[in-house]
Amino acid sequence: MRLVFAGTPDVALPSLEALVASRHEVVAVVTRPDARRGRGGALSPSPVAARAAELGIPVLKPARPRDPEFHAQLRGLAPDCCPVVAYGALLPGSLLEIPARGWVNLHFSLLPAYRGAAPVQSAILHGETETGAVTFRIVEELDAGPVCGTLRTPIGPRETAGDLLGRLAVSGAALLTETMDRLEDGTVSCVEQPADGGTYAAKLGPDDARIDWTAPVEEIDRRIRACTPTPGAWTTLDGQKFRVLEALPTDLPSARPGTVERARRSVHVDTGTGRLELLRVQPAGKRAMAATDWARGLHADVIGFDR
Repeated sequence: MRLVFAGTPDVALPSLEALVASRHEVVAVVTRPDARRGRGGALSPSPVAARAAELGIPVLKPARPRDPEFHAQLRGLAPDCCPVVAYGALLPGSLLEIPARGWVNLHFSLLPAYRGAAPVQSAILHGETETGAVTFRIVEELDAGPVCGTLRTPIGPRETAGDLLGRLAVSGAALLTETMDRLEDGTVSCVEQPADGGTYAAKLGPDDARIDWTAPVEEIDRRIRACTPTPGAWTTLDGQKFRVLEALPTDLPSARPGTVERARRSVHVDTGTGRLELLRVQPAGKRAMAATDWARGLHADVIGFDR
């Protein structure tokens, strides 16, 4: 089949690579416009745009998917199907009608659970023990189209959102390629999602990443892992942002939430139900470091995070 692939961030790269290596022809890539990145704020192409250029694949960067010029370009390419992974913009109905076999999205949850922008982070945050990925036909309602393929995987007890998303990006690429094969062969069977039971996963922002030390230790652990690597779990110390990059819940008793106690080989924080061992941290204005290295610079064995 002739495919036009739509995607933007790093997580879409395994799918692009898999489709390029498949029996299908990727005739173009659609991605978000160049954005300012890094300290210098220079305009840079998306990871998908950069990789497509290396592969010699034409790249389309419409400012808005509704632009008539983009519609004309897509019609000229005459794709059989448009596979999508984390493109980052809603597609209007007029655009959905252009490819002969529609648009098929790879989404990193077991729909209808966790529709939206942050399904992996939300699954970890809510304590799910299993997640997965699905391919589905895109309709105008958000992540609500019929499901064509599914894979399931357990969530590791120490997996961060970054770890899990990296795994799903690779296994999901195989699922998306298989869906394209079955679509071409006429063997794909797409099943409508249940009318109820859907949940939504909004993008996590800095406020969602703030640690409440009065919460149960397991909940704090999930928040840290769900917000790693972005937006990054944090608290404050003497009024300055203090990032918690890695931690481990324990069953040690807790007395005063937010109290930090250093020992010879460990650093613990009291929470609402138990102690959390800090493993890697990033104080304001400093590099990431082992929590024990940070604690060696303290002037007391017991301090407290702001509350």
